Amino acid sequence: MTPKRSPQTPLTGRVALVAGATRGAGRGIARALAEAGATVYCTGRSVTGKPSPYGRPETINETATLIKAASGTAIAVRVDHTSEREVTALFRRILRSHHRLDVVVDSVAGEDPLLKQHGFLWQADLRNADAMFRQGLTSRIITAKHAALAMMPAKRGLIVEVTENDIIGGGANPMAHAVKTAQKVLPLQWATELAAHGITVLAITPGFLRSETTLQHFGVTEDTWREAGKKDPNFLVSESPLFVGRAIAALAADPKVRHRTGLLLSSWELAREYGFTDYDGRRPDWGRHKIDFSVLPPEWIDLFRTGTDLEIEWLTTLAARARKFRAKVPS
Repeated sequence: MTPKRSPQTPLTGRVALVAGATRGAGRGIARALAEAGATVYCTGRSVTGKPSPYGRPETINETATLIKAASGTAIAVRVDHTSEREVTALFRRILRSHHRLDVVVDSVAGEDPLLKQHGFLWQADLRNADAMFRQGLTSRIITAKHAALAMMPAKRGLIVEVTENDIIGGGANPMAHAVKTAQKVLPLQWATELAAHGITVLAITPGFLRSETTLQHFGVTEDTWREAGKKDPNFLVSESPLFVGRAIAALAADPKVRHRTGLLLSSWELAREYGFTDYDGRRPDWGRHKIDFSVLPPEWIDLFRTGTDLEIEWLTTLAARARKFRAKVPS
């Protein structure tokens, strides 16, 4: 995949960090931020000579090489984001070298196999629960904490949590549910706390993402991905990882981005507003796509129906309570 490079680089002079830039959304986001002119730090655990614990071949070095080949600026740094010591050292290094940090995007554990294992509450295998929470959630809190500390003196900055789907529900097992829900709700709390410091915090989801793992699952490559539409028609509305990256680049370049703080956004909605496309000129819109549910087990459809009905009721009730409480708070 060779993206069509935009002639505009609105992020020139800005410094960005993409945690979990090894593959998938993280790699696409790192490439898009560099495409827009930012200097991008690409972090993760998988480096040349030390492959992924997931058994995947991708590395942060490969991500940095792709960026440099497209005339971008990238710096690969091996960091385990579950280690506060390593994360602290990373932020110190960035500030020492550049004296600024404008954008921090966290996509760590986006494709952790443990979070993908399906199972109902009563089937949950809890032996790896602590590891799942530490990798998918504690790491996010550690990184956001130090991103906030790095940005507070300048009273500006953008922190983005990459998650999965644009409703509260999500995840394939109880631990994944907790992790994915927290990735959407914590930015709301952090946005509240950091508003006075001029820092914007939000969550974002891609649509049907053509990550390396997904392509392998369908037995296709990025060049032949449309062939997978024969197995799942919904895949024809999929997006490359660069698409959600361009969404974040557009947000980072928007001087009014603070008006979005605390929100859960999507790549397709932002594409409608900002007008960016995927690398091939397409503008996939998962939100307007009429999903073909025939490829899914019937019991899943029942779950989706029940889950969304309950979520609507829950959010409606919560919104009413929030309005009543806000009326009591002095303006």
